[in-house]
Amino acid sequence: MTNTNPENKNETLIREKLSKPSMYEVILINDDYTPMEFVVDVLVRYFSKTNEQANEIMIHVHQNGSGLCGIYPFDIAETKVMQVMNYSIKNGHPLQCKMEKNR
Repeated sequence: MTNTNPENKNETLIREKLSKPSMYEVILINDDYTPMEFVVDVLVRYFSKTNEQANEIMIHVHQNGSGLCGIYPFDIAETKVMQVMNYSIKNGHPLQCKMEKNR
Protein backbone atom coordinates (compact mmCIF):
# COMPACT_ATOMS: atom_id res chain seq x y z
CA MET A 1 0.00 0.00 0.00
CA THR A 2 1.33 3.44 -0.84
CA ASN A 3 0.44 6.57 1.11
CA THR A 4 0.06 9.33 -1.50
CA ASN A 5 -1.94 11.95 0.39
CA PRO A 6 -1.16 15.24 -1.46
CA GLU A 7 -2.19 17.42 1.50
CA ASN A 8 0.68 16.28 3.72
CA LYS A 9 3.92 16.61 1.76
CA ASN A 10 6.10 15.68 4.75
CA GLU A 11 4.77 12.13 5.00
CA THR A 12 7.06 9.35 3.91
CA LEU A 13 5.84 7.05 1.21
CA ILE A 14 5.21 3.68 2.74
CA ARG A 15 5.20 0.58 0.60
CA GLU A 16 4.30 -2.78 1.97
CA LYS A 17 5.36 -5.81 0.05
CA LEU A 18 3.03 -8.70 0.66
CA SER A 19 4.14 -12.19 -0.18
CA LYS A 20 2.05 -15.27 -0.74
CA PRO A 21 2.01 -17.72 2.17
CA SER A 22 4.11 -20.87 1.89
CA MET A 23 2.08 -23.83 0.73
CA TYR A 24 2.26 -27.36 2.11
CA GLU A 25 1.43 -30.72 0.57
CA VAL A 26 -0.70 -33.08 2.65
CA ILE A 27 0.36 -36.65 1.92
CA LEU A 28 -1.14 -40.01 2.89
CA ILE A 29 1.27 -42.88 3.60
CA ASN A 30 0.41 -46.47 2.62
CA ASP A 31 0.30 -49.27 5.18
CA ASP A 32 -0.69 -52.93 5.04
CA TYR A 33 -3.56 -52.69 7.54
CA THR A 34 -5.83 -49.73 6.77
CA PRO A 35 -8.77 -50.79 4.57
CA MET A 36 -8.99 -49.10 1.19
CA GLU A 37 -12.59 -48.07 1.96
CA PHE A 38 -11.39 -46.16 5.03
CA VAL A 39 -8.81 -44.26 2.94
CA VAL A 40 -11.55 -43.30 0.48
CA ASP A 41 -13.73 -42.17 3.40
CA VAL A 42 -10.89 -39.96 4.71
CA LEU A 43 -10.34 -38.37 1.31
CA VAL A 44 -14.04 -37.61 0.85
CA ARG A 45 -14.56 -36.46 4.45
CA TYR A 46 -11.49 -34.24 4.98
CA PHE A 47 -10.33 -33.30 1.48
CA SER A 48 -13.70 -32.82 -0.28
CA LYS A 49 -12.84 -35.35 -2.97
CA THR A 50 -15.49 -37.09 -5.04
CA ASN A 51 -15.66 -40.88 -4.74
CA GLU A 52 -13.95 -41.17 -8.13
CA GLN A 53 -11.10 -38.81 -7.15
CA ALA A 54 -10.74 -40.51 -3.77
CA ASN A 55 -10.49 -43.94 -5.40
CA GLU A 56 -7.81 -42.70 -7.80
CA ILE A 57 -5.75 -41.24 -4.95
CA MET A 58 -6.25 -44.37 -2.83
CA ILE A 59 -5.00 -46.61 -5.67
CA HIS A 60 -2.01 -44.29 -6.18
CA VAL A 61 -1.18 -44.46 -2.45
CA HIS A 62 -1.53 -48.25 -2.50
CA GLN A 63 0.69 -48.70 -5.57
CA ASN A 64 3.30 -46.02 -4.87
CA GLY A 65 3.52 -45.90 -1.08
CA SER A 66 2.18 -42.37 -0.70
CA GLY A 67 -0.09 -39.90 -2.42
CA LEU A 68 -0.93 -36.20 -2.48
CA CYS A 69 -4.28 -35.23 -0.96
CA GLY A 70 -3.99 -31.48 -1.51
CA ILE A 71 -1.86 -28.36 -1.18
CA TYR A 72 -2.77 -25.81 1.50
CA PRO A 73 -1.38 -22.94 3.59
CA PHE A 74 0.42 -24.12 6.74
CA ASP A 75 -2.46 -23.77 9.21
CA ILE A 76 -4.95 -25.59 7.01
CA ALA A 77 -2.48 -28.36 6.13
CA GLU A 78 -1.62 -28.86 9.79
CA THR A 79 -5.30 -29.04 10.72
CA LYS A 80 -6.04 -31.60 8.00
CA VAL A 81 -3.11 -33.80 9.09
CA MET A 82 -4.36 -33.71 12.70
CA GLN A 83 -7.94 -34.46 11.64
CA VAL A 84 -6.84 -37.49 9.60
CA MET A 85 -4.56 -38.79 12.34
CA ASN A 86 -7.22 -38.38 15.06
CA TYR A 87 -9.92 -39.98 12.88
CA SER A 88 -7.61 -42.91 12.09
CA ILE A 89 -6.76 -43.50 15.74
CA LYS A 90 -10.42 -43.18 16.76
CA ASN A 91 -11.30 -45.88 14.22
CA GLY A 92 -8.39 -48.16 15.12
CA HIS A 93 -6.40 -47.74 11.91
CA PRO A 94 -2.67 -47.01 11.59
CA LEU A 95 -3.13 -44.66 8.59
CA GLN A 96 -0.40 -42.00 8.58
CA CYS A 97 -0.59 -38.52 7.12
CA LYS A 98 2.13 -35.89 6.86
CA MET A 99 2.76 -32.46 5.43
CA GLU A 100 5.75 -31.21 3.45
CA LYS A 101 6.60 -27.76 2.17
CA ASN A 102 5.58 -27.46 -1.47
CA ARG A 103 8.55 -26.86 -3.75
